[in-house]
Amino acid sequence: MDVVLLGPPGSGKGTQAKKMVQRYHIPQISTGDILRGAVKEQTPLGVEAKGYMDQGQLVPDEVVVGIVRERLKGSDCNGGFILDGFPRTVPQAEALDSTLQEMKRAINHVVSIEVPNEELIRRLTGRRTCRSCGAMYHLMFDPPQKDGICDTCGGELYQRDDDQEETIRARLEVYEEQTAPLIAYYQGKGLLRAIDGLGEIEEIFQKIVRAIEE
Repeated sequence: MDVVLLGPPGSGKGTQAKKMVQRYHIPQISTGDILRGAVKEQTPLGVEAKGYMDQGQLVPDEVVVGIVRERLKGSDCNGGFILDGFPRTVPQAEALDSTLQEMKRAINHVVSIEVPNEELIRRLTGRRTCRSCGAMYHLMFDPPQKDGICDTCGGELYQRDDDQEETIRARLEVYEEQTAPLIAYYQGKGLLRAIDGLGEIEEIFQKIVRAIEE
């Protein structure tokens, strides 16, 4: 079973991907992770990607697609995979389709976790990080015992720049611009499974399971 998992920042996509891994025994493939791995291992494509990253540029589609292709050839992907964070654009989706066609495979399901923007902002702006040990808290879901102080080391908790409302709104705009055409692309192929991302973690997971298995 080959699955693409879509969802904006704060949608709980990473949590759901881990639960899918446990249920279906297939790997979660995060493009960020495999990109960093290829750079670290100094594969030819990793070296090429590092050149762009060092200059603060986006890694071109053909390099990202090449790195994803290498990862999908891993023996742990024989029974399927969950692609997390890729594709981000229609050209990437088309390149992925071509790659899988060469491998005599195809995407079976595209799961899109949908959460209203105001709820995403509420979730993301509540995050706090310890300056000393890096421990993460959430003012609503996982608050510290003492306001502003880390339970683990007593360090000061702060809100990272990328957890501030203005930054989050900008990130969500970019996500919508990139992903709206992608959702239409997969809808046209009859692969899209839209999931309401509001509710408890287990409740959302059961919605995903039903959408895939029914």
